Amino acid sequence: MKDGNPSSAPPPPSPVVKPESDDGAVPLSPGSVSRSSSRDRWSAEKVEAIKEACRAGNRRAVVELATSRDGLISDGIRREAWPFLLGYGTAYHEKGAPPTDIPEARPSWKALPPHRDEDQVKLDVDRSFIYYPTNLSPRELKTRKMELLDLIVEVLRQHPMLCYFQGFHDICQVLLLVLGPTHAVAAVEHISLLRIRDFMLPTMSPTSDHLQLLYPLLYSMDPKLFHHISRTQPFFALAATLTLYAHEIQEYNSIARLFDTFLAMDPVFPLYLFAEIVLRRRDELFEIPNDEPEMLHSILSKLPKPLDLEDLISRAVSLLEQQPPESLSTWHKVSSRSVLKTSRNPDKSPSSLSHAEKLFNQQWRELERARKRRAIFKAIVKKGRITLLGLTLLVGISAIGLGFYLQKSGTGINRILGFSVSPLLRRLLASIGIDAGGVMFPWTRE
Repeated sequence: MKDGNPSSAPPPPSPVVKPESDDGAVPLSPGSVSRSSSRDRWSAEKVEAIKEACRAGNRRAVVELATSRDGLISDGIRREAWPFLLGYGTAYHEKGAPPTDIPEARPSWKALPPHRDEDQVKLDVDRSFIYYPTNLSPRELKTRKMELLDLIVEVLRQHPMLCYFQGFHDICQVLLLVLGPTHAVAAVEHISLLRIRDFMLPTMSPTSDHLQLLYPLLYSMDPKLFHHISRTQPFFALAATLTLYAHEIQEYNSIARLFDTFLAMDPVFPLYLFAEIVLRRRDELFEIPNDEPEMLHSILSKLPKPLDLEDLISRAVSLLEQQPPESLSTWHKVSSRSVLKTSRNPDKSPSSLSHAEKLFNQQWRELERARKRRAIFKAIVKKGRITLLGLTLLVGISAIGLGFYLQKSGTGINRILGFSVSPLLRRLLASIGIDAGGVMFPWTRE
């Protein structure tokens, strides 16, 4: 596997180091060599700035560097910066020191009971490593798949409350390739409980709450575009946001670059990035009639190619600053225990795994209470409908029986009820063929 930058364009001025300007020289000219040298110096200085910020515990500086052009530059730097951004160390644990908040001595995952989702994990792992890396032999590919399976199963057994979802293996694949099988375990644990915790609950309800933030966000950006696509539900964004784009992006350097930003920014950031992608496709979407929601959904569910990641990231960062999720009309529907709300301050270190597990259990109980309330309400409504139907049948049968009795005896209804029959009762009796002054059935009318 080779490291590389996701964009071949020379970087614009960085907040850390300003590269020399592009003189427009053709390849292999002196200007081209000078430009390459300038880029190398800029990259080297940025690398040193990232290392220094990580070792100093300066999260704000690392966030700024990770979200600026080219992100964290290479996998070698990511091995130091990603654990720091995930909150379990100030430096990459080269000597195997255990990350914070993970017990030094805990039982081997192989001795723990199997997780309920392991069969599905095996099926998904068999379909992994499709696009990258591209230079693996069959034997190396088999080894990679075994490492990925062990990685996912270990995390699920150590945290059995987590529910596996299809696409989780795509996220783990990226972490495995960057960090290696040993150090990827802590990263997967932290990203599961501190970044995508809502997606690993037993129901899709919290995931739906995430997606429902998209339309208010699009409305704030472009009301006309929002109205044009609003006939389709925002589930077209599910595959990308659920898997942190790892299921959608086919280039390794591009997905690693995106992860630089996702780990640095708020957990809601992937949704803001998707909003920018939708806005970028404005002209294309307006070519499709708004009365064809299925076609719009089909178009929106596939990411356009190529993606200008650097521009999209820059715009999404600005959008998050201008329109924070608290300003969106559907934000109040998000649980207070959701990862979106418990991780809203990017300047603070993420909460511990134990704290995240408590929040997970609290949110799960909250969802269970809501499910039981819905079940009770549904039963009441159903029972109420049955009761109303039974009452209607009883009244109808009684009225028909009364009609036959009156017809047979020749007795008028007014002789039973007197002459104080209310207009409402007269209309009710008339609706079944009984006249308040006598007996009349539809089938006896001429």
